[in-house]
Amino acid sequence: MKDFWINDTNVLLATNNLLSDMSGISRALTINTERLILRPQQPSDYETWYAGFSGRLPKQHQYDDGLVSLDHCDRHWFADLCQRHQQQALTDRVFVFGIFSRQTEQHLGNIDLSTIRRQEHQWAILGYEIHNQHWRQGFGREAVRATLIAGFETLGYHRIEAAINLDNQASIALAQSVGMQKECIRRGFLYENEQWVDHFIYVALPSDLGLVEKPPAISPLGI
Repeated sequence: MKDFWINDTNVLLATNNLLSDMSGISRALTINTERLILRPQQPSDYETWYAGFSGRLPKQHQYDDGLVSLDHCDRHWFADLCQRHQQQALTDRVFVFGIFSRQTEQHLGNIDLSTIRRQEHQWAILGYEIHNQHWRQGFGREAVRATLIAGFETLGYHRIEAAINLDNQASIALAQSVGMQKECIRRGFLYENEQWVDHFIYVALPSDLGLVEKPPAISPLGI
């Protein structure tokens, strides 16, 4: 085991290099904050994952998925989902973390980092979602800040951005609260509701979180 201690209050990063029977070495990253554990989901998480999604409240606003159908989401489906996430991490495409409560072990949501380009850019995009029954408790802010730190310090990114709808005030406030900076509006950036939609781009660099800027490095997975 290889431990990474980051100079940030209540954040401990522990990175395990595990042999994978699929190919080479798999990187399983666990992030512990004061109240949360962020880690890759395992098939054994099925019950708490299912409870998180089935316990959602009705749709709260236009950017909230609210209640979703779980008719096809049996244990076999969830095991396949976990395996797909593991393969995406193995190939440095996407790192998906379940967000769990340290106190109750409840599944609170998901957060992910997707590689856009390595080499001289070391560039990724951030996505996150907290189940709406757990809103307004600061879980999103805590999870996003810790994931940004892990992205910079452990996964080797230098630029992490989030694409946010222009009128999504809650997501804008969250991005600003963790130190992300509004960079631009990208016109027609995502196809949503049968149309191409403009988005704000909020960006974090290591220096925005008080971390040391580093030169580009090879991908953590050697890709």
